[in-house]
Amino acid sequence: MNGTAIENFVCVIFNVSFMNCTWHVGRSASEDTQYFLYWKTSKKEDFTGCQNYIKDNCGRHTGCRFQNVTIERKQAYFLVNGSRSGQSIQSYMKTINLYRIEKLTPPSNVTVNCTEASHGCEIQWQPPRTSHVKKDGCFKYEIVIENKADPEKNIKTTSKTERSITGNSYIFGSFSAKKRYSVKIRATDNGCLVSASWGEWSTPVEFGKEQLISTSSYMLFLIAVLAASLVFFLCKVSIYLKKTSSTVPQPKDPFNEMSPTDFQTEYKNLFMKHETEEITIIEEMM
Repeated sequence: MNGTAIENFVCVIFNVSFMNCTWHVGRSASEDTQYFLYWKTSKKEDFTGCQNYIKDNCGRHTGCRFQNVTIERKQAYFLVNGSRSGQSIQSYMKTINLYRIEKLTPPSNVTVNCTEASHGCEIQWQPPRTSHVKKDGCFKYEIVIENKADPEKNIKTTSKTERSITGNSYIFGSFSAKKRYSVKIRATDNGCLVSASWGEWSTPVEFGKEQLISTSSYMLFLIAVLAASLVFFLCKVSIYLKKTSSTVPQPKDPFNEMSPTDFQTEYKNLFMKHETEEITIIEEMM
C-alpha cells in the first residue's frame, strides 16, 4: 500500500563510533504499524537487525542506536520493512558511504599564546578524532574570534571569522592587551574521505588582559586561603602537643632533696637524743 514505507531516513555518526538512524512513519501507516531496520557493510554479508530501537508514543520504531561503528572506506546497506495486522508494508532501502554521515568531533587542546610586544597571538589545536583518518592535512578549519563586550567602556561584542585554514595553528594579529577575547574552532573535509559538513564547535577559550587579571586575583585569593588554613592547622597541632606532653608531678624523695646542712642537723639531734636516754637509764640504776 502506497504511503506505508518510512520517510526522511537519516543516519549520523558522532563521537567517533556511535551512530543514530531515524525516520518518520509513513503517511498512510496506521498506529499498529511496526518497522524493523536491518543493515550490513558489505554485499557479501547477511543483514543484521537493530538491537536498540527508538520508539514514538505509540510504541512504533522510529529509529535505531548503534555502537562501535567503524567507518574506514565502507558503504552501508540499510533495509527497513515491517507489517501491520499481519499485512506487509512497503520496504525502504538505502546505500550510504559512512564517512559522509560522520559529525566531526571538535578540534581538541586549543591553546592561545599572546605577545604584547608584537600585538599577536598564536592559536594552536589538535585535529578532530576519527576512526579512519590519520593525516592532519585531511582537515580544514573555521575560526571565530570574538571581542568580548565591555559595558564600562561602551564596547559591543564583535567577531572575526576565518575559513579554509589548513594546518594546526593560526596567527591572530589584531590583539590588544587591554581587551578580552574568546576563540572557537570547527573542522571539515580538505579533500579526503571526510564529511563535507562542518563538525562541532570547540569549547570557547578566553584570553586577554581582563582574563589574566581575574585569573591572577583568583590565584592570590586561593593562596591566601591555603595559608590561613595552614596556620590554623599548625596552631591546633601545637595546642594538642602541649596538652599531651605536660609533665606528671613526681613524688618527693627526702634523701635526694635534703641538703648537707639539714643532714648534719638531723644527725646531731638523733645523737643528743640517744645520749639523753643513756643518762636517764644510769640515774635510774643508781
